[in-house]
Amino acid sequence: MTYKAEELEYILCDAEASAVITAVPAAANLPARGRVPSMRHLLEAQDLASLSGRPVRALDLDRDETAAILYTSATTGRPKGVMLTHGNIVSNAHATVHHLRMTLQDRGLCALPMFHCFGQNFILNALVTAGGALVLQERFVVKEFVEALGRQRITLLYAVPTMYILFLSTEEPLDLSSIRLCFSAAATLPGDVERRWYERYGHRVTQGYGLTECSPFASWNHDVNIRPGSVGTPIENVEMKIVDEQGRQVPDGAFGEILIKGPNVMKGYFGNPQATAEAIRDGWLHSGDIGYRDTDGYYFLVDRVKDMINVSGFKVFPREVEEILFRHEAVKEAAVIGVPDPLRGESVKAFVVLQESKRVTAEALQTLCREAIASYKVPETIEFISALPKNPTGKILKKELRQRAALE
Repeated sequence: MTYKAEELEYILCDAEASAVITAVPAAANLPARGRVPSMRHLLEAQDLASLSGRPVRALDLDRDETAAILYTSATTGRPKGVMLTHGNIVSNAHATVHHLRMTLQDRGLCALPMFHCFGQNFILNALVTAGGALVLQERFVVKEFVEALGRQRITLLYAVPTMYILFLSTEEPLDLSSIRLCFSAAATLPGDVERRWYERYGHRVTQGYGLTECSPFASWNHDVNIRPGSVGTPIENVEMKIVDEQGRQVPDGAFGEILIKGPNVMKGYFGNPQATAEAIRDGWLHSGDIGYRDTDGYYFLVDRVKDMINVSGFKVFPREVEEILFRHEAVKEAAVIGVPDPLRGESVKAFVVLQESKRVTAEALQTLCREAIASYKVPETIEFISALPKNPTGKILKKELRQRAALE
């Protein structure tokens, strides 16, 4: 658990939580009871087995009743409470089982947080639906995770891009003899990482796409034909399309915002009807992600709408620049942001984490970029740092990088 007291206080108050179940390592970060007026009960998970009383009958609820409130990753602002219905969760679990062809023999290893939609719905609920086995690790530790893959005879490798990057940086090869599927989600997998993984292990990394707001599964690459770099095509019973700023559908190949419609789309944001109305319009969930669709119906992510950089009126998508930086063997991770520029409005800045024992200069990376992309996209400045700030699911917190840049 990486949330601190201030973050937990915000979520508990926003959700109007009446009871909190915690574990000893996380209890120290809980705010004082008086700061969460709605909280009446505080229990530690280890004490749940000792509770006794009359059996409580489960309620019969409609599919449209709220089943869970999961909070967004908050990579750009305050987290919002996503209300997922019983129908949302059941439909998404069944779609996951269908597309991943899950069976009773499957064994999944999860070191991702269960308060996140990827861990809770895509992994836990789908494995329960399939009747498979779930192996849990309290937190992600590379050595322990790698050892568990072979020892537990794991068939489904669930990971986020940061984990694949770390796996590739280890000298000892992973035992993937029992693995039948390598899956990546929660953030875009860099193309170079995807290529190196296949060259090293002979497994394609299957990418999925979605948001907490759509339970989270929306598209999948792919039942019959994996297309490198793509997040695939919509899952069963789900529609997707690309629209421009006026909401008009654009031709294949053109950039626009990704919209999603189907039984996976949330009921709304808890206690926030204004944000709900902005996110869901005419039944379509506005993802906030920029992407395009090819002529075969495969979708590709480009970037977040809010992360786009405007240099003298020209649009720069950070991911395009990051992909170029990843080509250098010394680069372990990279994140690109826009910073204020008095002449051009914004300029491009890159934060780079280097592979251990490898070196490269900012000038060399800028030269690499100039050879591949237009000059206005080349980072004006490159800052080398030891680690990129991330949330509990491995998403890079660019808002913290912007704050850091503003102080310099």
